Amino acid sequence: QLQLVESGGGVVQSGGSLRLSCATSGFTLDYKIIGWFRQAPGKEREGVSCIVSADGSTYYAASVKGRFTISRDNAKNTMYLEMNDLKAEDTAVYYCATEVHGKPIIAAMRGDFDYWGQGTQVTVSS
Repeated sequence: QLQLVESGGGVVQSGGSLRLSCATSGFTLDYKIIGWFRQAPGKEREGVSCIVSADGSTYYAASVKGRFTISRDNAKNTMYLEMNDLKAEDTAVYYCATEVHGKPIIAAMRGDFDYWGQGTQVTVSS
């Protein structure tokens, strides 16, 4: 049974940092893309960042580029999102997800992933 579990969310002041973790279990690392999405109240879900399994290349949304860093530890079956210089507009529920069919990144990052975690809340106070 596939499972993705996020952790590391919380409340932080503007300008602060958080590191989110996504632990995967129940399957081998056979995904094509693993990534982070977020959804703020009243807004559509937004693709934040992802890693392509084959070559480790990364993608970042323009809104987080230069502030967020995605990484993975295959030995621990865990993906991370280091978030620095957090802003009020980063407040959202953050989800990790995997894509197993090999869709193009731009298409997949519109939300077309296959397996999802339950989400972790990040709140940035100004």
